[in-house]
Amino acid sequence: MKGKLLIDLSKLPEEGKSYAGELPKEIFDLPEGDVQAVGPLIYDVWVQRFESELLLTGMLSTVFELTCVRTLHPFLQTIRLEAAAASMEIEREGEIDVTDALREEVLINLPVDPRCEDGDVPQKCEIDSRYLSVDKLPEDGVPTAPRAESDDRWSALDILKDLKDPT
Repeated sequence: MKGKLLIDLSKLPEEGKSYAGELPKEIFDLPEGDVQAVGPLIYDVWVQRFESELLLTGMLSTVFELTCVRTLHPFLQTIRLEAAAASMEIEREGEIDVTDALREEVLINLPVDPRCEDGDVPQKCEIDSRYLSVDKLPEDGVPTAPRAESDDRWSALDILKDLKDPT
């Protein structure tokens, strides 16, 4: 079946077996506007059974389009796991679909704060100074950042600092 990696337990040798190939990028099924896979999931894994567990170890690789947290520009970054490992509980005999296990192993390795300087083609990763209004002079026409204004809600806490414990 295309788009899935199925392991037939009845044909899996006791010492394990190597599986290599590609799964379509659609297996990632990520929401619109989020990080997106731009290429297939390439795998080269060794699959071995240990009683009621199936262990997959090996290489996984996919190219993603990410958005830089500093510049907000899109960039490409390959997530390549040379020593990936995924374990699955065997609930029944027959064929087991291991596609989701491989997919999740790649997804948990996506960067939390992607930066374009870490991309496949590193880019200059600096915040555009036009967006930094804290240091701007009033004649620049850039409004003051909200955090620079005073917030009277916090002034009520100022009186607490002078209170002493009566004990």
